[in-house]
Amino acid sequence: MTEFPNISALLIQARTEADMLRQELDCFLERTRLTHGQITTHNVITTPLEKGMSDRFDMVFIGGAGEFSAADDHDWMHDLVACVRHTVHSRTPLFGSCWGHQVIARALGGRVEHDPFRAEMGCLPVSLSEAGRKDVLFSGFPASFLANMGHHDRVTILPPGAIELARSATQPFQAFRMAGLPVYGTQFHSELDAAREKERLIRYQRFYMDEMPDASALQGVIDALAETTEVDHLLYDFVRMFA
Repeated sequence: MTEFPNISALLIQARTEADMLRQELDCFLERTRLTHGQITTHNVITTPLEKGMSDRFDMVFIGGAGEFSAADDHDWMHDLVACVRHTVHSRTPLFGSCWGHQVIARALGGRVEHDPFRAEMGCLPVSLSEAGRKDVLFSGFPASFLANMGHHDRVTILPPGAIELARSATQPFQAFRMAGLPVYGTQFHSELDAAREKERLIRYQRFYMDEMPDASALQGVIDALAETTEVDHLLYDFVRMFA
């Protein structure tokens, strides 16, 4: 039985593999504690986004995209950008994880760049900014915590009105919020625990090998995965606070 029986959510996806579409949905269900009937998925790769689609839901999530870059101008990107802007304008709670974080930043006027030389993979430490320590969603986190990552692109300029909430040792903007709005993005995968991160890394290893000297290096990343206790309840807290 869900804690939030009256909440409906839209999960926007950008994937070509049926198994990973299902895996991503399962991850969001686990982390939000919503039920299958409460999260509706929409894959922008196969189906155009309808104008005002987000108005039908209490909140919107944007997940990852194993083989697509948020810095590129895909045929469906225009509609996705328009959807993000409409969702933000209507003040509907919006959360982007990894690729979704980058899409939100781009849609609202930030910059996303393909930067494989600064790719982050595996379980890595993240530190809160001063604003993050005061933020309603992150205020219960320790100053530094572990998070699961897997990305080649990164946000290099935040959109106007965005507040940096967290950063890693090599990259800023690991998390941000739009000031005064229920709109968040995390570069780390808020929907993945260690087991789910392992599944994702193995499934998309062909996209990660360019950043690895050999197959044993990727195996080392997998072997070093750890539990991300604080992040595991972040999406649940988002639902609880904003829906």
